[in-house]
Amino acid sequence: MPLSGTERGRAQVGMGAGGDRTVEVDRIAESAVFAELEALAARGERFSVLSEEAGRKSFGADYPLVVVDPVDGSLNAKQGIPFFNVMISLLDGPTIGDVSVGSVLNMVNGDRWTAIRGGGAERNGERLVALPPMRQGHIELLGLESSPRSLELAAPLIERSSKVRILGSMALSMMHTAAGGLDVFCAPLPMRVFDMAASLLVLDECGGVATDAAGGPLTALECNLATRTTLVCSADRELHALALRTLAGAR
Repeated sequence: MPLSGTERGRAQVGMGAGGDRTVEVDRIAESAVFAELEALAARGERFSVLSEEAGRKSFGADYPLVVVDPVDGSLNAKQGIPFFNVMISLLDGPTIGDVSVGSVLNMVNGDRWTAIRGGGAERNGERLVALPPMRQGHIELLGLESSPRSLELAAPLIERSSKVRILGSMALSMMHTAAGGLDVFCAPLPMRVFDMAASLLVLDECGGVATDAAGGPLTALECNLATRTTLVCSADRELHALALRTLAGAR
């Protein structure tokens, strides 16, 4: 946290396995994560780790696989914008459908979102129940993954919505969608499945729904640093269907 919004924190120190520049805030965060995981391995646990910066590393077994993004929303973190998180999930196999445990921690305010497959989802230890839509059948608040090209592709959805939020953190945006704060969240350009691993489980355990922008399922997608997909998700199935129809009508 002390490095966020500083010149030292955003100094480039290398290139990450995911292809992005590694800066000092990324390096420090990942070193903290690996210190914990190495301690588990020293106690006899066997697993592998997939991290945005270090790539895949074995601690004696291919699975379970710990998938971790030490700083999701890293541009926010580098620039001192207080909205970023650490994402961590546990997979029993290679696909998004194999995620068994997920956690997203807002590093600024301490909010912790967690889910266990078949065991529901929680926010700060309390069962997570999504807010109902403010107006049934209407997208009051739309969340978007940010880029100028994304805005162009999402224009039909923007026109159908009352307000738009672009928060700069994929995982946290999806958490606020799972909670019903955002009626719909859309990434109209293909984004890394890796970044969605924990959030998709939380959303699913809340009864929400997520597909690609054409309505296709995500569970068979391989969870690695290369696989990408578009995304439309909502805690409300009617609003999700409305979003898909809106996008389909524009194509």
